[in-house]
Amino acid sequence: MPSSLPGLHPLTDPAASDALLSRIGDARFVLIGEASHGTHEFYRERAALTRRLIEERGFTAVAAEADWPDASRVNRYVRGQKGDHSAEQALGDFGRFPRWMWRNEPVRDFVTWLRGHNERRPQAQAGFYGIDLYSLHRSMDAVVAYLEGVDPAAAQRARQRYSCFEPYGNDPQSYGLATAYGVDEPCEDEAVAQLLELQRQSHTAADPLASDELFYAEQNARLALNAERYYREMFRGRLDTWNLRDTHMADTVGALAEHQRAQGLEPRIVVWAHNSHLGDARATEPGWRQRQENLGQYLRQRWPGQTFILGQSTCSGEVLAADDWGKPGQVKRVRPALAGSVEAALHELGVGDFWLDLRGDLPGAFQGERLQRFIGVIYRPDTERQSHYYHAHLPAQYDALLYLDQTTALVPLDRDSGGEEGELPNTYPSGQ
Repeated sequence: MPSSLPGLHPLTDPAASDALLSRIGDARFVLIGEASHGTHEFYRERAALTRRLIEERGFTAVAAEADWPDASRVNRYVRGQKGDHSAEQALGDFGRFPRWMWRNEPVRDFVTWLRGHNERRPQAQAGFYGIDLYSLHRSMDAVVAYLEGVDPAAAQRARQRYSCFEPYGNDPQSYGLATAYGVDEPCEDEAVAQLLELQRQSHTAADPLASDELFYAEQNARLALNAERYYREMFRGRLDTWNLRDTHMADTVGALAEHQRAQGLEPRIVVWAHNSHLGDARATEPGWRQRQENLGQYLRQRWPGQTFILGQSTCSGEVLAADDWGKPGQVKRVRPALAGSVEAALHELGVGDFWLDLRGDLPGAFQGERLQRFIGVIYRPDTERQSHYYHAHLPAQYDALLYLDQTTALVPLDRDSGGEEGELPNTYPSGQ
């Protein structure tokens, strides 16, 4: 019987969730992936496991593949600090395409729950943080806004430094194109100077809220510096923009852990991101052929034995995705998995929904390299093999895999689920 395979836990078994929590053990960094950015069940299961990690294992933070300033508003809400009166309001800063990635029903419900949890257990609060790289201008604005409240002279210095970016408006691609080829001088020195000035300020403020606000500002300054480099490298045709982005995400997780430790916490962090960022790149075709590295690899290397990676996968169903970057999200049919793929092999087990321990004895079908599907915010079924599959070695990518055989599309909060074209990532067109 397939269900008797060692390490296979059907979700119909009430003990499956307990078994997964036991398998995670004492890991301090739990990375929960997703095979698409538009699948309801991935968001639902990720939130459910995260709730247990916070409630039962004392996890202190969720670090999401989201922009730092947008997530900071959510963080203030879940910690009851100021401003918004509902989770949907707190998610209001997520305006960049694709809005549905964070402005959706499962995230709203999780944020609502987290606010309530923190109110019930004020001595064991957990925060919500963004670790992505795209908010160049919003992060610069946030640095200036913070300094205006604590040091107007420093705010003026920040404005002067960041004015270097003004000739390009709010278009980081224009900045990157002009500076990549030496048409204009880059603004890197100004961004470095601003970060260094913030770092010279004390991080030992007696008031934890003041310490948090300084930390948020410093992270925004670091993001502005890394985003400046990122957009400049985009137009040089190099492959290391992916690595630069994932290095920034790993550094942000590390900085968050250090900040929480300085506040007397024992940091335990859940990371939410796409499988392509969390499944160890050393076990994937982009890693082998393009020297691509990723967040999951970096965290395993930095915290060996303390990092647990859970991937999520499906065979077929529906997904909320766009035809192209900046286009509205649509409910699309997900084609049945290609023959010979990981997803097809999981479907052929005939178990339905389950999680699989990848550190035990596995069937031969999962031992070698197989095609694996990755859908970002764009889904192109007509070119699915070229656009959404590459070879990977499943047991080396993840510690465990959650498989949901038939899935449904994510439900966005906004009727218009498109968004501003915003800042174009190097993950276009797959949008992972």
